[in-house]
Amino acid sequence: MARVRYFAAAEEIAGTREETRSEPTLGALRAALVAERPGMAGLLPRCAVLVGGSRVEDDQQLGDDAVIDVLPPFAGG
Repeated sequence: MARVRYFAAAEEIAGTREETRSEPTLGALRAALVAERPGMAGLLPRCAVLVGGSRVEDDQQLGDDAVIDVLPPFAGG
């Protein structure tokens, strides 16, 4: 199963720092997260979602060893 790591506001909405997921593609994962956690609907489109450290398309297959990072926009300077 793929490992999803949440950071900052995404962690707060998800209610966890990390979880394992079984969705087959990044698009399916995005849809499932929004369905399960409605607060993600407003945040997820603004997040950088990286698979293995890279941005990929929603049709990207997620293997059992995939690591997905959900990184909301950070402020600071």
